[in-house]
Amino acid sequence: MNYLDPARLEAIDTQAFLRQKPYPWVNPAALLTDAAYDVLRKNLPNLDLFERHFGIVRAHEQTSHDRFALEYEPSLAVPAPWHEFVRELQDPVYRAFLRRLFGTRWLRLSFHWHYTPTGCSVSPHCDAKHKLGSHIFYFNTEADWDPAWGGETLILDDGGRFPRRSAPSFEKFDHTTPARALGNRSLLFRRGAKSWHGVRVVSCPEDRMRKVFIVVINRVPFADRLRPAGRAGG
Repeated sequence: MNYLDPARLEAIDTQAFLRQKPYPWVNPAALLTDAAYDVLRKNLPNLDLFERHFGIVRAHEQTSHDRFALEYEPSLAVPAPWHEFVRELQDPVYRAFLRRLFGTRWLRLSFHWHYTPTGCSVSPHCDAKHKLGSHIFYFNTEADWDPAWGGETLILDDGGRFPRRSAPSFEKFDHTTPARALGNRSLLFRRGAKSWHGVRVVSCPEDRMRKVFIVVINRVPFADRLRPAGRAGG
């Protein structure tokens, strides 16, 4: 099975992405084929594989990002479609797409799942400097999620006022734009000193969770770029 739709990747305009305010982001539909999305959603990893990330102290007095988290490894006991999807994400088509939008061939990918239960949130933050950006794939649908429960990633515009090393509340931002997060949607954004984003407190029933899979686009340190060809790109 092919998971990504190459034509939809190609249709994302580089300059439009870079011009987006308050920082580069895009929230496209159907980057996965409908069949692939359905297969991945039906084969999401079981919660018993996840680690609890609750009450973890964050820098700059930001509140904890509470969720269950699972880091991808090739040896992980997840259904086969997920291993196939990750292999496709590391193939030339997707990597060329990222290199085009981020303007560099030097990137390294890592992958993880987050499941967020009721009462939890992702406080406003800018990602760590080792990241070039993130690509979030959403796996809740109208069949299992009410939009009133929240769960959208919020693109936050501070008007340039807040230092990255601070902890502003959602209410302090000048503008808030929610990404569409139901069905076959994803959010790709470029990390910067002002790339504020977060998720307000989720208010779903106890038997539901916000479910996402995240591709992290990491910088390649300069020293690693000097390694033999084919290794430094990750």
